[in-house]
Amino acid sequence: MIPKQYTSFEQIDQDLKILKLQQDIDRENLKLKFNETKTSLYPTNLLGGVGGVIQKLVISLIASKFMKKFH
Repeated sequence: MIPKQYTSFEQIDQDLKILKLQQDIDRENLKLKFNETKTSLYPTNLLGGVGGVIQKLVISLIASKFMKKFH
């Protein structure tokens, strides 16, 4: 990568402001992703996912017993 050559302090300041804004955006994105991950790992959310699997298992067991009666 070729280093950028600046001709004025204004150009340097502008690039520094842009880099600072990019850093702030990245920091906020990281916070958002961290909070989303933390929320998804709450026990109630984990059990909700497990509950869906258990519910499907119970329904399939009931359906198989029901089918055996008529088969």
